[in-house]
Amino acid sequence: MSNPQQLRYSKEHEWLSAVEDGVATIGITEYAANALGDVVYAQLPEVGDTVTAGETCGELESTKSVSDLYSPVTGEVTEANQDVVDDPSLVNSAPFEGGWLFKVRVAQEPEDLLSADEYTAFSGN
Repeated sequence: MSNPQQLRYSKEHEWLSAVEDGVATIGITEYAANALGDVVYAQLPEVGDTVTAGETCGELESTKSVSDLYSPVTGEVTEANQDVVDDPSLVNSAPFEGGWLFKVRVAQEPEDLLSADEYTAFSGN
């Protein structure tokens, strides 16, 4: 399992892209996708919703369980990935590419996000 070096990671197993023009892309890690099993339903925050770092903002349902989705940053949702809503298995097949979950106009970045190497050490993967 390889965690892309250019991303930052939360201890809740979400990843965050670099902020470009104030907006960051958020998804869950391959480790989290594998732990969930086959994702069959995604409830994502809606455009215009405000999300808060460390708080729940949606959920992913798999054949094993329902898991809360946490935002790694505080800000306003600018886009939700409709492809994942239509085909939740993208979370499993491409967690760092087509399986991204939502985009946020970042109001405040937390300082406790992990680098790829730190996340690998944290998750043991």
